[in-house]
Amino acid sequence: MWNTISTSLPQILEAGFKYTIPLALISFFIGLALALVTALIRLSATKGINIVIKLFFRFYVWLFRSTPLLVQLFIVYFGLPYLKIKGLTPEGIKLDPFMAGVLTFSLNTGAYASETIRAAIESVPSGQWEAAASIGMTRTQTLKRIILPQALRVSVPPLANSFISLVKDTSLAASITIVEMFEVSQQIAAENYEPLLMYSLVAVVYAIFCTILSWLQGKLEKKLNASHVKRGSESR
Repeated sequence: MWNTISTSLPQILEAGFKYTIPLALISFFIGLALALVTALIRLSATKGINIVIKLFFRFYVWLFRSTPLLVQLFIVYFGLPYLKIKGLTPEGIKLDPFMAGVLTFSLNTGAYASETIRAAIESVPSGQWEAAASIGMTRTQTLKRIILPQALRVSVPPLANSFISLVKDTSLAASITIVEMFEVSQQIAAENYEPLLMYSLVAVVYAIFCTILSWLQGKLEKKLNASHVKRGSESR
């Protein structure tokens, strides 16, 4: 058993650092940018943003929050090649597995994170908007200098949890042939006929990764809270 673990673990870890972590990081940051745009558009005054655009983003959030991630992966990787539009995509939309994974995970993350960011922005007392306007700050200045920094501190814990969940969800990428950790464990299990050992081993690796990320999350939260307390004492 130990010989099997010693030969399999390096392969699983290599797949983790080569595919699992990069896939999660790239998808999360793209999704985070998309989430911020989505949240700001949905919170903007209707007169400033075309109602059709707001409805589009509302539909996007609803769609990706209402359908399974695995189904989304299959649609993007296996389904889009059959989306043949004359003059636009005559041969369909064909993406390599990694790009299909990044696109799907980014869109999925963006949908969920946008609700987190929207709730965090709405949690800031409306009186701060009014106070900023009274001293001549524009809405953009108020958002950038006052609202978003406070919303960031509120949204860090749920967003960090979303990233940890995303790391685990990357195991679904095996279904579209991305050779990440779970896919490697399946390949090894098919060779040595030790599925229980291999799946348990990859579960331990996921657990270690997520434990480290949870520890980093705690450190970040403490740092943000300490910074908030320091600013509060200075303002008094």
